[in-house]
Amino acid sequence: MQKVNIFDIEGMEFPAGRRTRVILGDNGAINGEYFCQGYVVIYPGGSVPQHAHETVESYTVLRGQGLMTVADETQPVREGDLVYMERGKPHSLTNTGDSDLHMMFVYAPKMVVDHWAQEQSGTLR
Repeated sequence: MQKVNIFDIEGMEFPAGRRTRVILGDNGAINGEYFCQGYVVIYPGGSVPQHAHETVESYTVLRGQGLMTVADETQPVREGDLVYMERGKPHSLTNTGDSDLHMMFVYAPKMVVDHWAQEQSGTLR
């Protein structure tokens, strides 16, 4: 058994206003075999900026509310909502509430996606 508490993972602060903790994956606390999983806290007004990648992905909103855009469709999301994104579809999530939005992501296949480095370098906002 491999076990980790997500709150023991320091994670990374991103300029768009969030902290991402990778639980499982190449750059995670546990290096799983097939997929990546992480826990994200998006601060009020913050976001996961629009990006696309070759992996399929899901976001599950655990707490808070926001606006989710996939391709050309935007819908409000709230706790309990799961959104699935097909590979190559541009997507973003913005916290529209006055408290933190907590979200879990899962994507496959397991890899380190490009948009994290792009955002850290300031080329993705």
